[in-house]
Amino acid sequence: MFTGIVTATGTVRRLAPRDKGLELALDAGPLAGELRVGESLAVNGVCLTVRHRRGETVAADLMPETARVTTLGSLRPGDRVNLEPALRLGDRLGGHLVTGHVDGVGTIRSVRREGNAVLVEVAAPPSVSRYLVPKGSVAVDGVSLTVSACAGDGFTVSLIPHTLAVTTLGRLRAGDRVNLEADLVGKYVLRHLETNPPGEHHSRHPASGPAGEHLARHPASGPAGERPAPRTGARREGGPA
Repeated sequence: MFTGIVTATGTVRRLAPRDKGLELALDAGPLAGELRVGESLAVNGVCLTVRHRRGETVAADLMPETARVTTLGSLRPGDRVNLEPALRLGDRLGGHLVTGHVDGVGTIRSVRREGNAVLVEVAAPPSVSRYLVPKGSVAVDGVSLTVSACAGDGFTVSLIPHTLAVTTLGRLRAGDRVNLEADLVGKYVLRHLETNPPGEHHSRHPASGPAGEHLARHPASGPAGERPAPRTGARREGGPA
């Protein structure tokens, strides 16, 4: 699990065939010293496992599937990549929950300046766009960003100077391909709504045990289980009605 706050950028040393897959070797700089073999490392938003480390160079295996459905299969020596080690329990969640499991590859439509920010418009596949909402979260090449606007098959994000300086996003140009991951919470919410349409939940999945007995005695009177208005004098000081 990651948070979309890039810790460092690395440089691709090589991408070569290995054991019917590919080996990606990176110069990770000082970050390499914090990594151990077997640990997870997000590379441009893709969760990889560190297979080997020597000095500031780390290597990871790419399965054919990873090379196909992400941009990592097209990396070349000298390319810069965003790096983030796995989140530890107790760490600050500075961005949003990012799994490193890319939902699709997007294409940059336009990049333009607006004051001290840069607005980037991205064309996204349905596997990503269906989960996007204005002011929601999305990971672009592993960077946690806020969706400024979304419409149809695309969305826009606004990049602050810090993001432009410490990630690879400051180098984006129209036509570039980027890894996209939709917000994990949004995916679960939509999945739940699709499999449990409003109004059908209680009839299809009646509660049992103490909870079922309570609902039988006190049935919901409004939409989504809205409680009836409290009786006179039932309101707590400073609490909701």
